[in-house]
Amino acid sequence: MIKSELVQKLAKENPHLYPRDLEKVVNAIVSTIGEALARGDRVELRGFGTFGVKNRSARTGRNPKTGDLVEVSEKAVPVFKTGKEMRHRLNASPTQPKRKAKAAAANINSLVDA
Repeated sequence: MIKSELVQKLAKENPHLYPRDLEKVVNAIVSTIGEALARGDRVELRGFGTFGVKNRSARTGRNPKTGDLVEVSEKAVPVFKTGKEMRHRLNASPTQPKRKAKAAAANINSLVDA
């Protein structure tokens, strides 16, 4: 999903709000997260995930075309870690959670082996 699709979806779910206002809200959220990361802060959205910054130290790399050694400078890279609720939402089957499915499979295997 891209930002414009997010705005359209929010507009459908909230017909009392103007799409241009929703676009301003989405842009404000994204820019606030970006500004916080630029300062080196951590941004946590409960139930969704955490945005942070990780510093990579300087190293010697290789140019893939020529194979020559290249000095790569130190840099900061954004990282994202999903929240616990999001991981459960992504990994649970529609009918039952995976833990219960594994336990049921183990019970069936123990009955078959006996």
